[in-house]
Amino acid sequence: MKKKNREIMEILERTYPDARCELDHGTPFQLLVATVLSSQTTDKKVNEVTSVLFGEYGTLQDFLEITQEELEEYIRVIGLYKSKAKNLMGLFRMLRDEFGGEVPKTMEELTRLPGVGRKTANVVMSNCFGVPAIAVDTHVFRVSNRLGMAKADTPEKTEEALMKSLDRNVWTKAHHMLIFHGRRLCHARKPLCSECPLRLHCDYYKENGGISAS
Repeated sequence: MKKKNREIMEILERTYPDARCELDHGTPFQLLVATVLSSQTTDKKVNEVTSVLFGEYGTLQDFLEITQEELEEYIRVIGLYKSKAKNLMGLFRMLRDEFGGEVPKTMEELTRLPGVGRKTANVVMSNCFGVPAIAVDTHVFRVSNRLGMAKADTPEKTEEALMKSLDRNVWTKAHHMLIFHGRRLCHARKPLCSECPLRLHCDYYKENGGISAS
């Protein structure tokens, strides 16, 4: 498994040398907010919203002066905007009251924040604080299980499998490359198998007779 995964990583590195976090942000706080907003929506939509939102409210102190209703108006075009606004308001207060206004750097602390699960915590830790981590979103979950890098039925188990089978120093890069691959070729409904440089390593491709599912 490790040999296969190393070969997959080499191909992904050649295919997506520019793989990176696609959520626009200038600070750890902004990435934390953007990642909470990104649940069940696209990074593109989040970036459209935060380009305006962060222009008006760029810091924690700015957001502490906004009401939940005002925040809802800014993020209304994003799915689940009411629950996300409620979580963010609680998150802002907890950052102020329990973390001295700073974004915490550990999984245990981050996941205490409203609306922050393992995926969001891993995104923030890896992109802002250099902590090796694999954030399993829908793309990472789908692509890694299709390829056979993991054989898991939950994001948590997928994360565990990838951490065991990949070298720690490539965890963060692997996360970004798998997302890029999911967005560009390995689509949920109609994966572009005929164009995929990983098809000969892919369990999904072999199981489907080399034909992309419709």
